[in-house]
Formats: sequence, C-alpha cells, structure tokens
Amino acid sequence: MSKPGDKNQIRTAVRDHYAQAITRKSGCCSPRPVELTAESADKFVQLSGYTKEDLARVPENTTSFGCGNPVSFADVKPGQTVLDLGSGAGMDLILAAGRVGPEGRVIGLDMTPEMIEVCRKNLATAGITNAEVRQGVMEEMPVADQETDWIISNCVINLSPEKEKVFAEAYRVLKPGGRMLISDIVTQDLPDDLRGDMSAWVGCLAGAEEEADYLRLMEDAGFVDVKIVEKLVYDRAALGALAGDASGCCSGNETGEISADMVEKFADRVASVRVSARKAE
Repeated sequence: MSKPGDKNQIRTAVRDHYAQAITRKSGCCSPRPVELTAESADKFVQLSGYTKEDLARVPENTTSFGCGNPVSFADVKPGQTVLDLGSGAGMDLILAAGRVGPEGRVIGLDMTPEMIEVCRKNLATAGITNAEVRQGVMEEMPVADQETDWIISNCVINLSPEKEKVFAEAYRVLKPGGRMLISDIVTQDLPDDLRGDMSAWVGCLAGAEEEADYLRLMEDAGFVDVKIVEKLVYDRAALGALAGDASGCCSGNETGEISADMVEKFADRVASVRVSARKAE
C-alpha cells in the first residue's frame, strides 16, 4: 500500500486532525451533527446503526467519530471487561458500560489528549463509574496480557499505519476465547494513487485496507472465525449524504465537508463493515 509519509508523520497528522475535530465538535465517518434534529437523527440511525434509545443514553452533543455501532452486534455479558480502541468522545464506552453492568469494566484507549479530556467529561456527565480512559497507541496498548473479554472499535483501525501490530496487540490482551467486534472501513479495488492523499488518510478513506487483506491480517495475528457480519458500500448517494449532512472530518479539509471530487474518487470503492473474530481457547 502506498502511504503518505512515514508512520510517525501519519500518526501525528491523525492526532492533530482529531484534536481539531473534537475542539470544533465535528463528526467523522458518520453524520452526527452537533445538535440532532429529528430528521438528522433518523439519518444517523440509518447510516451508523445506533438507535434512538442509544442516543438517549449519552450526554447531549456527544460527537460520534465512527462508521457503525460495534456494541449493537457484540454479545457482551454483565461482569465482563471490554476494551474500546479509539474511544473518542466516549459514545461506545457509555453503551458498553451499560452492557457489562456495575460488576464489569470498560477500558477506553485513545492517543489524543483532547479526545480523552472530552471523553472523561462525558463519562462523568453520564454517571459512568465502571469505565476508564487510557492514553496510548493501538500498536503498543497499555493493557495487560489477557486483560479483556471483548475488544470493540469504531472506524479507527483504518487510521493506523501498522495494522498488523494493532491486531497482534489485540490478540495479546484478549483472554482465551475472547472476542473482537469492530466497525471499520475497507476498500474495494482502490487504486494506489488514491492512497497518497493525507487528507483522505486522516478522513478514514485512503488508509483503509482491501477487504481480503484486512481479514488476512486478523488471521495472521492468530484470530479464528474471522468474518464480516455486516457491510455497507458507500456509493455516490451515501458519500453525498456525508458531504451534505455531516459537519464531519471524513474529508480532512477545513470545511468539514466531503468534496465532490472526493465523492467521485471513492464512491463504490470503500465500505463500512462490521468484523467479528475470536481468540482460540
């Protein structure tokens, strides 16, 4: 895969981009406006898999930086420990905390201090006492071996320039029999010349792996039962909806809108997927 610069440049660009995004309260990869009207809430539910009940559980103006709701597909049980990679503003942390209950625990991981600050405020506002947020990168998780029962993630792994390390770390921190359920972006026959655009990389598009390669990387890390459980191809209409309705950071540009040129380049070449996998007993 052609990459715009080295891994440190990519990681710095991603960190800076999302620090600015949370400061201006914009969303990414899914169209959650700062204030939801009834119409925009319905579109958010349709495109991202969150229910109106989910939205009611989180503090107002909790921005989503995701491409799908991983918690809705995860068979999380009370008392378990869940790790959320790229916990952002905390939406999925809050939903997972409700699933595991007071005897369970939820760990958020994010590399952006601005995100962590907002997330901790949202957890406090929501009255969540069984969740914490740790600062770090996915390639070197500050998590103990076999500490977690579940790993969830929402449109974040595509941003890593070293995805093989992310999956190796995920395998390490899961307990035997532990499961991974992630929402992410994959590509379909995306030309290499589109992968060198840093704005498209930080916008969840250019850094995404080809679908088959994504699944192979998980299997190479040791995961079994790797499969896609849901898939939505972003055609022109879907990308156009993001461009028109989102104050989102998917574009990587100053206005927060996906340009017509970007729609043409990436339409039918990227998809939102939910991927399930398991660590063997």
